[in-house]
Amino acid sequence: HTIIPDRIEASTFMIAAAITGGKVVVQNCISSHIKPVIAKLKETGAYVVVNEDEDSIFVKGADKIKGTDIKTLPYPGFPTDVQAQFMAYLCVCEDQAKVTETVFENRFMHVEELRRMNAKIRIEGRSALLEGPAHLEGAPVRATDLRSGAALIIAGLMATGTTKVIDIYHIDRGYVDIEEKMRNLGADIQRIDE
Repeated sequence: HTIIPDRIEASTFMIAAAITGGKVVVQNCISSHIKPVIAKLKETGAYVVVNEDEDSIFVKGADKIKGTDIKTLPYPGFPTDVQAQFMAYLCVCEDQAKVTETVFENRFMHVEELRRMNAKIRIEGRSALLEGPAHLEGAPVRATDLRSGAALIIAGLMATGTTKVIDIYHIDRGYVDIEEKMRNLGADIQRIDE
């Protein structure tokens, strides 16, 4: 038996490339496990090419990110564990976007942290309404859980100034050496012991 690749980590790096307008090839991933993420990235204008023969996905960010709506659903729907990262991405879209969470209650704890970075997000029940484009600004923010921490890193990649993410032990539960991998892709990121 072979352990399947982590579809959430693959999605996180795809979104990070898309938000920065960069390029990434994510290897050792099963594209059929993240079809909704691929489809939504394409809807926003990102260029995505799946190579089934090599189990890889190429992503290139768009010059202008288009707004889209996402709704989390159990597998094989849009993964709730990618909702926070995709919301960070949609903060800088050119128009409006809507994120609806149907899997977990209280899954919008990252919204207040994104607002600290100048994101324009309004909560209505189980939906978050985003008014773009936000000009994200660096700020001290708290990783309230694993996926919110990844979202804050992604938002920090686009923010002007410095973003300081605290309580990163949440992030370390789901990502191995995320700062090193991001740095290898060109991000200005470092881990600081305090």
